[in-house]
Amino acid sequence: ALLHGVSAPTYCEHGETQSHFRYNNYLSRYHYRHMDLMDIIAVYQNRAFAPLDDIATMLGFPGKMGMHGSKVWEQYLTGDIKPIRDYCETDVLNTYCVYLRFELIRGVLNDTEYAQAMNNLKAYLCKESEHHHFKQFLEKM
Repeated sequence: ALLHGVSAPTYCEHGETQSHFRYNNYLSRYHYRHMDLMDIIAVYQNRAFAPLDDIATMLGFPGKMGMHGSKVWEQYLTGDIKPIRDYCETDVLNTYCVYLRFELIRGVLNDTEYAQAMNNLKAYLCKESEHHHFKQFLEKM
């Protein structure tokens, strides 16, 4: 936004013009208008951070499949982008699954809503089964 001059007044709002943003805004670390899930799960303690892979597998989700983040640059240099895309997409799926579980324990979702959200994800992955990494993710769920 700074580089390209994109106006983002709501992002920068701290309650000056919209009072409901005073204590819950996009720039505040300790509110849920936006969130860093690892930060929240670790209760904002750096020494309590756990890798997404560890959290996802602890909860019974697939976790990392194949590539690791440390290999992305090396893979990129070979010109083969598909494995990078697949890796990123499965990271997003793991993050979403962890997020849904977080919303369950937070009371935003009840058991039925959580199960429905997980079933919706599984149905989507079934529908997209021509993508091998989605099929693998689904099989490991």
